[in-house]
Amino acid sequence: MESKPHIVWFKRDLRVADHPALTEAARHGPVIPLYVAEPDWWAGPDMSARQWAFIADCLTELRGDLAALGQPLIIRTGNVVGVLEAIVASHGCAGLWSHEETGGAWTFARDRRVASWAKARRIRWRELQQQGVFRRLDTRDGWARRWDALMAEPVAQPPRLSAVSGLASGPIPSAADLGLAPDPCPGRQTGGRRAAEETLASFLTTRGAPYRTAMSSPVTAAEACSRLSPHLAWGSISLREAAQATWARQRELKAAGERTPWRGAMASFNGRLHWRSHFMQKLEDAPRMEVENLHRGYDALERTSDAARLRAWATGQTGFPFVDACMRSLIATGWLNFRMRAMLMAVASYHLWLPWRETGEHLARMFTDYEPGIHWPQVQMQSGTTGTNTVRLYNPVKQGSDQDPTGVFTREWVAELAEIEDPFLQEPWKAPNAGAVLGRAYPHPIVDHLTAAKEARRKVWAVRKGDAFRAEAAAIQAKHGSRKSGIPMRGQRSRKAVNDAQTEMDL
Repeated sequence: MESKPHIVWFKRDLRVADHPALTEAARHGPVIPLYVAEPDWWAGPDMSARQWAFIADCLTELRGDLAALGQPLIIRTGNVVGVLEAIVASHGCAGLWSHEETGGAWTFARDRRVASWAKARRIRWRELQQQGVFRRLDTRDGWARRWDALMAEPVAQPPRLSAVSGLASGPIPSAADLGLAPDPCPGRQTGGRRAAEETLASFLTTRGAPYRTAMSSPVTAAEACSRLSPHLAWGSISLREAAQATWARQRELKAAGERTPWRGAMASFNGRLHWRSHFMQKLEDAPRMEVENLHRGYDALERTSDAARLRAWATGQTGFPFVDACMRSLIATGWLNFRMRAMLMAVASYHLWLPWRETGEHLARMFTDYEPGIHWPQVQMQSGTTGTNTVRLYNPVKQGSDQDPTGVFTREWVAELAEIEDPFLQEPWKAPNAGAVLGRAYPHPIVDHLTAAKEARRKVWAVRKGDAFRAEAAAIQAKHGSRKSGIPMRGQRSRKAVNDAQTEMDL
C-alpha cells in the first residue's frame, strides 16, 4: 500500500534549490508540492497584478523544475484550508511542510486558520526557517551572529521526488482570474529561477563595482544595484544563496589582492542583506506596525486624508518634477532605488501630510518586490512615527538637483517640461516661460514645499517632547534596535553613517 504523501506548501519560496521544507519532506516519503492562489489575499489593498505576473513567471519555471525532480507542482485557486481538505480527502496527508513567513495581517490570520485546521486534523505542520528572521525573539542581543550562522548553513539540495498519482496539476490562473485590475508595467522584471541566477551573477561580476556610490541616484541605481529584491521577496532565490555567493566573491577579491571599488561594493551589499532581515524582524516582533504608529505618541499628529493630494502624488502630478519622475518611473517599472522610495514616502507624509497607511498601500501595489516585513517598518521610518529614527524631510527640489544633476532622469519621465531650460528644471515655476507650461502641460506645485516642510517639522517635533515620549522611544529602541551599529558596514562610525546605513537598503 502506498504511504500517505507529505504536502509541501509553497508560499514566498518559489524554487527547488535551497528549499529545506521540500528537501526535508522528501526524506519522509512522497511529496505533493502545492501552490494555492488565494483570491481573497489578492483582493487586499496592497496587492497588484504586477506582483502576480512576477509570481506567474516563477510558477512556470517551478512547475518544470519540480517535474524534472519527479513530481510536478500542483496549483489550486481558492481558500487554502479548503484546498488542503480536498487533498487530504483524496490522498491523505502524513504531514504539512512550509517555510515560515513574515507577512501582513491577512497572511498571518490565514496561517492561524491553517494551524487550527492541522491541529483538528491531527496533522503536524512543520514551518522551517528560511529568512534571517527569528520567531518569538526575546532580545536582539546576538541577532547578527545568529543571522550569520543561519546563512552559513549548507544550501539544501533539490531532492528526487516520487510521483503521486490522481492529482491534476491545475492551471496557473491569470490576474483576471484572481480579480485583479489591469496594471500595465512595461518595465517589470522577469520572474523565475533563471532570471534570479543571471541577475545575481551579473551584479557580482559585472554590474556591481560602483554599487556603493551609484545606489543613491535613479540615474545609475537601476544598473548598479543588484535588482535581486523581487527574487528575494518571492523566493526564486534564497537569501542564503545570495549571502554565500557574496561571501565567495569577497574571498575571491581578497585573494586577488584587489583594491578596486569591488571590495567596498561587496562589503556594502553584505551589510544590506543583513539590514533586509533586520527590518523584517521588526514586523515579526511587532505586527501592529502594519496598521498603527509604532510610537503611539504620534497618534496625536492626525494626518489628513485628501483625495486630490493622494491622487496627484500617486500619479506623478504633484508639480515637483523629480518627485513626479520617480513616481512615474516606479509605476512603469515596478522598481525604484531606495533613497527615492524614501523621498516619495517622506514627501507624502510630511509635505502633503497624508496618512502613511494610504500612501503605503499605493507604494506596496507599485513595488513588484513588495515585502511586508521591509515595507511597513520603512513606511513608518520615513514618516517619522517610529520615535527612534532621525526625522528626515527630503527637500524635493534639492533631491532633484543632487540625484539628477543633468536632468536626464527627470526629462525622461516628465516630458511636459521639454520647453523648460535646464537651470529651472527642478523649479519650473521660476522659469521665464513658466506661464506657458504650468497649469497647461504640467501642474503647479500642489503645496509650497518649504512652508509645508517647516509646518510638518513643527508638528512632529512638538510630539517628541516630554519624558513619556522618551520613555516609550527607549522601549522601542530596546526591542527593535540593532545591537551592532551599521551591520556590518566597515568604516562607518558616526550616527549619520548608521542612519544612512539604515535607509540605504538598495537590493
